[in-house]
Amino acid sequence: MTFRHTLIALLVPLTWGFGFALAKSGLDHFSPLFLMGIRFLIAAFVLVWFVPIPKGYLTQIFLISFIAATLQYGLTFSGLARMSATPAVLLIQVEVAFGVIMAALLLGERPSIRQIIGIAVSFFGIVTIVGAPSLKGQMLGVSLVLSGALIWALGQVLIRRLKGALSGFQLTAWIGVMAGPQMIISALFFEDNLLLQLTMAPMSAWGTVLYLALIMTVIGYSAWYYVLARYPVPMVMPILLLLPVATILGAVTFLGESPDMTVLLGGIIVIFGVGSIIIEPKALSNSERKPAASRSEGKSLDTYSGPSGN
Repeated sequence: MTFRHTLIALLVPLTWGFGFALAKSGLDHFSPLFLMGIRFLIAAFVLVWFVPIPKGYLTQIFLISFIAATLQYGLTFSGLARMSATPAVLLIQVEVAFGVIMAALLLGERPSIRQIIGIAVSFFGIVTIVGAPSLKGQMLGVSLVLSGALIWALGQVLIRRLKGALSGFQLTAWIGVMAGPQMIISALFFEDNLLLQLTMAPMSAWGTVLYLALIMTVIGYSAWYYVLARYPVPMVMPILLLLPVATILGAVTFLGESPDMTVLLGGIIVIFGVGSIIIEPKALSNSERKPAASRSEGKSLDTYSGPSGN
């Protein structure tokens, strides 16, 4: 990977990681579904002009948007509103393990021994985090975040069933078109004082909304698909292991969080397990020898929608 492309790739975990931390502050002024609905409406308005209408797939995208966006983001950010950002982002990483399990159950894909070990290690890390003294009284938030990670994995299975018919960028734009209104309507039913939130939110809160919509979504996903279109998946995926690191830095810097050692230890274990799942040594070795290799080598993730909560 060239130096320029490496810098672009690093934008992904940085924009997503800092965005997750900033979203925590945004939840002080907006309810979860309402915040995400505004974010997706703005992002969709920016992106939709650059991609064609996915004719023949609108029904499938509607279902994907409801499960992989509306339901998943609703659970994840409702959980984030009830717990600290650092343990939340570390818990979310288990979505990769859930994804392998979902693919095995619903798509018949057999995980390798390395992946099975990685799943076990990830779950051990999750247990370690959940047992941290600092999470006492935050179990509802923990349950919601883990539920969001599980729903994300189900959403990825639905995306995989499109069999690459749509580009990831096209999928992101049209999920936003459909998920934004879904979230706003859901917020009208399940959340209170939406008009008051709009009128009372300070400029800093609106700055967070714009960051989530334009930097985290438009720029973050543009960088993701730009790099993914030019390099094999095994070379690109490991960069996402930096995402929780960026979130923790953001949480410490912007939110003043001080994660305890139990949470950090559990997070290291989870990241090690996730790394064991997504890093394929043989494929990575081939990628390094052929940096311009086609994305078709190995399992293509050109429609991979990014980690949950991003």
